[in-house]
Amino acid sequence: MPARCRNIISIAGFDPSAGAGILADVKTFEQVGVYGFGVCTAITVQTENEFKSVEWLSPKIILSQLDTILKSYDCEFIKIGLIESFDVLHEILSFIKSNHPQIKVIWDPILKASAGYEFHHTIDKDELLSCCRDIFLITPNSEEAQYMLGIRNVYEAAHLISGSTSVFLKSYVDGDGAHMDILFHDNEKYHMNTSLLKGAEKHGSGCVLSSAIGGFLTLGYDLKISCELAKEYTLQFMKSTKGKLGVHNNIRKMVEHA
Repeated sequence: MPARCRNIISIAGFDPSAGAGILADVKTFEQVGVYGFGVCTAITVQTENEFKSVEWLSPKIILSQLDTILKSYDCEFIKIGLIESFDVLHEILSFIKSNHPQIKVIWDPILKASAGYEFHHTIDKDELLSCCRDIFLITPNSEEAQYMLGIRNVYEAAHLISGSTSVFLKSYVDGDGAHMDILFHDNEKYHMNTSLLKGAEKHGSGCVLSSAIGGFLTLGYDLKISCELAKEYTLQFMKSTKGKLGVHNNIRKMVEHA
């Protein structure tokens, strides 16, 4: 079911290991079957095991990159990853809303690198919810959902955020110890079972999941199906190697025949 165009943009950081950030996003886009553009927000110095530093690009440079791409190419979805602050996020969202209101934004709220580095030490709840009103989908894991609103109850935190945008909550554990992902969308909740892969952690798996969702949305699938397909794509990615850096080769074919 093709959409009107098959372009998508990743606004994210540059990771030299190519496990996360723009490079991971573009790999995912191409495997899913869409064309991915990249807008850089930061230059990081890291591997899958170590995070050394980050140099943030100014909002002016970020928006200049984005404006140049959007003046030349049509786009229905943008995925946002690593952002310096909510002020910068707000500037990006305001630019998109004012100049390209048809574009839907998917935000993967990266608060901490997998190697342990924390990007955001404090979060203003009102500022967060204000930004979410201009976002189509947010994809926090349980720890991020708790941290963003300062609420220990993960489900309650995700439910509150869903008052402003759709939420794909990753890695939720209910009172009975069952692991699942939950999609909050259009006042509905969809529970999706999660496969636990002990020892199969991958650097950038959150980037891959959110990018895969964006890719399948760009192909024309609805949000629920896009989340289900992206979950399967990410599962195959996590099983692709024994180390922390996964590969994307032929994953789409695996997903189609799953």
